[in-house]
Amino acid sequence: MVKTLELAFSKAAALPEAAQEQIGREVLDYVEKLNALRADLEIGIRQLDAGECGELDIEDLLRRARARRDKA
Repeated sequence: MVKTLELAFSKAAALPEAAQEQIGREVLDYVEKLNALRADLEIGIRQLDAGECGELDIEDLLRRARARRDKA
């Protein structure tokens, strides 16, 4: 583990249990989102390498991203 993360965890350990739980949930959520993003990127890279992708419609991409954001 990197020193910054170790420092953050050691400082968090001094907080009340409820705060530690909240921090733990937030860290886990962040890591899960990061892993999902990496998995999506890997799929996209494989598709690009296989020539499976067409031209990008940036306006459509933005509309879909905004729709997903608004549902969350």
